[in-house]
Amino acid sequence: MRYRALDENLDMTFGRGSANFLINTPAAIAQLVQTNLALFQGEWFLDVTTGMPWATEVLGANTQATYDLAIRDCILETQGVTEIVSYSSTRNPVTRSLTVSVTINTIYGQTTLTQVL
Repeated sequence: MRYRALDENLDMTFGRGSANFLINTPAAIAQLVQTNLALFQGEWFLDVTTGMPWATEVLGANTQATYDLAIRDCILETQGVTEIVSYSSTRNPVTRSLTVSVTINTIYGQTTLTQVL
């Protein structure tokens, strides 16, 4: 798998030749997971079924059971992910953010990522 490296804002990086790509590494799969979690379902015009169901299963009161399941499903459906080793989510009502920490096994090895959604 060859995946263009993204910066901390999930923007593509350019100008460093082959150093702008993650090739056959757990980090490439981790970036793909981050990208999939950031994509709203229906946002990509070529496949409106892909992405996170933020509006229907995540946003709202008392949705932890549904959003944890939806996030786990999104991670497991990501190309190259073989299993979730550990998963936790923390909701911050003050900042209205959700922090997800996950350790996954990929076809290239294990990796851990934390993403604020």
